[in-house]
Amino acid sequence: MRRTPRSLLGTLVAVGALIAGGALATPAAAGDAPDVDAPSASAPDVDSFTVDAPDVDAPDVDVHPAVHVAADTSAAQERVRGYWTADRMRDAVPLDQLASGRADRRGAAVEARVPEGPASTVTPVAPAASPSDVGTLAFPEGGAPWTGGGEITTTGGRVFFTYQGRNASCSGNAVNSANGSTVMTAGHCVKMDGAWHTNWVFVPGYHDGQAPYGQWAAEATLATPQWTASEDINYDVGAAVVTELNGQRLTDVVGGQGLSFNSGYNREMYAFGFPAADPYDGETFTYCSGTSFQDFFLSSDHGLSCDMTGGSSGGPWLTDFDETTGTGLQTSVNSFGYAFWPDTMFGPYFGDDARNLYDEAQAL
Repeated sequence: MRRTPRSLLGTLVAVGALIAGGALATPAAAGDAPDVDAPSASAPDVDSFTVDAPDVDAPDVDVHPAVHVAADTSAAQERVRGYWTADRMRDAVPLDQLASGRADRRGAAVEARVPEGPASTVTPVAPAASPSDVGTLAFPEGGAPWTGGGEITTTGGRVFFTYQGRNASCSGNAVNSANGSTVMTAGHCVKMDGAWHTNWVFVPGYHDGQAPYGQWAAEATLATPQWTASEDINYDVGAAVVTELNGQRLTDVVGGQGLSFNSGYNREMYAFGFPAADPYDGETFTYCSGTSFQDFFLSSDHGLSCDMTGGSSGGPWLTDFDETTGTGLQTSVNSFGYAFWPDTMFGPYFGDDARNLYDEAQAL
């Protein structure tokens, strides 16, 4: 979780992008990622082009999510999947450790507005083989391993990518979509410091360096226009469209959670992710639960009592969550925390811009 000082409106505030989502691969004695251009560790250049978002501050501009083309050929997808060995996945550490001191370059929402728009939902979809149901767990919970089962154990996963030449990881979640291939995550888990991440894969059900449901390479990554233009923490929402694997679509294999947009504040929520900073190690699927609240400091985000750390960024927040089946409606993602407010996580409000992002992704 990124907890780096940032000033806003003349006040001292420490905001950390849970760049959790991002865990950048750097073992304790951190070293650079292998030369991805070298034949023995080839990580292809899969950055064909980027469609820039328009200036979101300009008046009367029809803003759309930015789409970044990633591994769009079968050869590129194979090379990306081959790059992420079990050792490289295990070596992922929180991205905020690589990005510390950079938060001052992020855009800050000086006047955080309360999002508006009609409420809408997308229902969950079950995988071909449903995981076993489980009993209820503690509620509220400030951070504990998810010992239950259900569909969340297959839709939730880790995201791996390369950021500024270093291997990194975040968390993500498969959602029900028209293309059956959409993953929701945090904006900073697809683009940060003005550059799109490369070698992007989603590993649902990750554990102990293993990919039980395969590694799903992104053919496109997306972010809200506000995040793309200025990395506004209020709109820290990203998505990826992954390619088919062995002739199957992602949600046909692992299922897909539902979504909820413009659903309001003060809701019972469950947050999930793979925190990797102390005291966590990135190997345990972790959850928090409780009644959310609206941030009353510097954003319009949801807040939740939760001790997840860096590496959990991009993990889903679900409302209407059924612990017995592990299904619910995703309405936010792990995003950031204030340095002066420990054990509390914040996630962006899924309003119209998040809905537009999801619609853009599912149409690809």
